[in-house]
Amino acid sequence: MSPVLADVLQVTALIVALALVHRPLGDYMARVFSSEKHLRVEKWIYRSVGANPDAEMRWAAYLRGVLAFSAVSVLFLYLLLRIQDDLPGSLGFAAITPDQAFNTAASFVSNTNWQSYSGEAAMSHVSQTAGLAVQNFVSAAVGIAVAVALVRGFARSRTGELGNFWADLVRGTVRILIPISVIAAVLLVAAGAIQNFAGIHEITTVTGQTQSISPGAVASQEAIKDLGTNGGGYFNANSAHPFENPNGFSNLLTIFLLLVIPFSLPRTFGTMVGNVKQGYAIVAAMASIWFVGVVLVTWLEYAHPGTASQLAGGAMEGKEQRFGEGASSLFAVSTTMTSTGSVNSFHDSFSGLSGGILLLGMMLGEIAPGGVGSGLYGMLIMAVIAVFIAGLMVGRTPEYLGKKIGTREIKFAALYILITPALVLIGTAIAMATGNGESSMTNTGAHGFSEVLYAYTSASNNNGSAFAGFAANTEFHNTALGLCMLFGRFLPMVFVLALAGSLAEQKPIPETAGTLRTEKPLFTGLLVGAILIITGLTFFPALALGPLAEGLAS
Repeated sequence: MSPVLADVLQVTALIVALALVHRPLGDYMARVFSSEKHLRVEKWIYRSVGANPDAEMRWAAYLRGVLAFSAVSVLFLYLLLRIQDDLPGSLGFAAITPDQAFNTAASFVSNTNWQSYSGEAAMSHVSQTAGLAVQNFVSAAVGIAVAVALVRGFARSRTGELGNFWADLVRGTVRILIPISVIAAVLLVAAGAIQNFAGIHEITTVTGQTQSISPGAVASQEAIKDLGTNGGGYFNANSAHPFENPNGFSNLLTIFLLLVIPFSLPRTFGTMVGNVKQGYAIVAAMASIWFVGVVLVTWLEYAHPGTASQLAGGAMEGKEQRFGEGASSLFAVSTTMTSTGSVNSFHDSFSGLSGGILLLGMMLGEIAPGGVGSGLYGMLIMAVIAVFIAGLMVGRTPEYLGKKIGTREIKFAALYILITPALVLIGTAIAMATGNGESSMTNTGAHGFSEVLYAYTSASNNNGSAFAGFAANTEFHNTALGLCMLFGRFLPMVFVLALAGSLAEQKPIPETAGTLRTEKPLFTGLLVGAILIITGLTFFPALALGPLAEGLAS
């Protein structure tokens, strides 16, 4: 079988699998967040934290819950990392330094999972399981909760109540993330991923050298790192390591996991607002951008210029040698468009234009299909902008799902859109102006600048992947990137929840002959166009200095 045919079959199998689970999983999640019943284990959790799950919250109270829970999580994880050498199962590893502990705590709580350390040489069993793995679950559940609150804003009327954050957090964790993760972990163990709490193994290699092999609960961490669009791996090589990703089946399974909830949440949205066609329009926009990205990156990598690359059938340096160009490209596009950050190849090794597309996937706001929860609310914000643009074009007051998009709503949407570009561009500018960016660059010129731009794009958009040549473990970058991760995660949530509250207070507007049909393909095209134009205008100068310049010079 030719490599191209194998790649086509792989993408086809993935799309079919996602299509098959889209409806049942989406409807199940809608029932989870619409149910009035509480499971026994959920009641125990509510009592332990002193929360009343039946008390409705307005947007400000919901936001306070999000911020309070996340602040406590940052503090707990920071302290755990600082004292890990005094805890059982330390594996002999020292405590994490203050700046790196802050960076890691900010990273995992913000669902970024950026790693400026080698997991197998730095993190103890307790840090991995009680710290990082726990945040993999709850940070993903926070994103889902905020997305559901925005959906309720569209679905409800004449009330500012958006549900209960604690109930949404617990249900998302207990009823969605944990059950699917358990099944995925079992499948990964069956495929060959390791799962244990043994000590470090000292082995002798074929060359007579001694090598330390770190153990760990890898399969369970791998399952939630992908399902929750987290990305932080047990090993520095991440999903290129055979202990995490043993074979072709596990590779395709992990890609499926990182896409399945983001691509199913639009169905949840359509079901909860009472119009599943609206969900189809959103998922069509997500899928169109993702599919074009996969095709372009795969084609560019196969057609990479250079005699050696052409003779080898592609640029294989830094790629996943076991699975080939296609699987590496599919994984790379999927992880950068879902805020996962998990990698099975070095993005630093992709061609200039391919790396530019991976950057663009994050710069879009990671909405195709985006992170767990964050992808849906990011796409809905863009839908509000698209409706507003359409209203200006025809001279009509814009409305979406029976809600007027007025001055207040468009301000919230605009502020949401401006936050991450400001963090990316200002962070990159400061790093380069102070010399900290240049000193951390492994390469010079356009590719070196791309390494810095990629780092701040990844952190501000809560992705977590990196151009591997970038030396991030410095006091400056640990602090600056940590701040970008926190601001990039929680500032947008302020405006998402404020918009949700504003929409929920409105009374529905009756549909007329002049109402824009937002479930039609025309609106999907308008939505995709608005996303690309807004992102292009914002980031084109920065892209021109980095990946575009490198690609044109190749």
